[in-house]
Amino acid sequence: MFTGLVADVGVVATFDRSMDGARLTFESPLASALEEGDSVAVNGVCLTAVGLCGPRFGADVMEETLRRSALGELEQGSRVNLELALRASDRLGGHVVQGHVDGIGVIGALRDEGFARIVTVEAGEDVLRYVVEKGSIAVDGVSLTVARVDESSFDVSLIPETLERTTLGDAAVGRPVNLEVDVFAKYVEKLVGR
Repeated sequence: MFTGLVADVGVVATFDRSMDGARLTFESPLASALEEGDSVAVNGVCLTAVGLCGPRFGADVMEETLRRSALGELEQGSRVNLELALRASDRLGGHVVQGHVDGIGVIGALRDEGFARIVTVEAGEDVLRYVVEKGSIAVDGVSLTVARVDESSFDVSLIPETLERTTLGDAAVGRPVNLEVDVFAKYVEKLVGR
């Protein structure tokens, strides 16, 4: 489990694709805090750390994950949001994030509003059905509050700290992003639908 509070922006050191999936290697000071088999969120996708070597760690990414997330769009040199798994003693500063991507969105628009940047994310109905104004959503693993939602998109408002400490500061129109809705919304829907 994660909180959506990015601990570091790492870099894709290698991306080796095969018929069976991919092996990605990331470079980050966070590698020193990992052990073989630890969970780590990469752009909001829960992966298992392998092949630890100095400031680098690897992760095997199966085809299912490549299909359901935007990780397949990464390449050597891409910057990624990284978060270590939550410990029972840690603060829950963001919201409950599982690292299970619900869908891929696309940055539809960007505009500045005072010191904030409003990011419009276009998404499908399968994701938007769980998105509510002032609710939580993870965009590329970053815990954010929804500022506006309609039938085809939602807005999030990013403060300078988020722009500086995550890859969302580099976001460009057309960029795919991983989306994870608030898990509680899915449970409520299942319970009410019975």
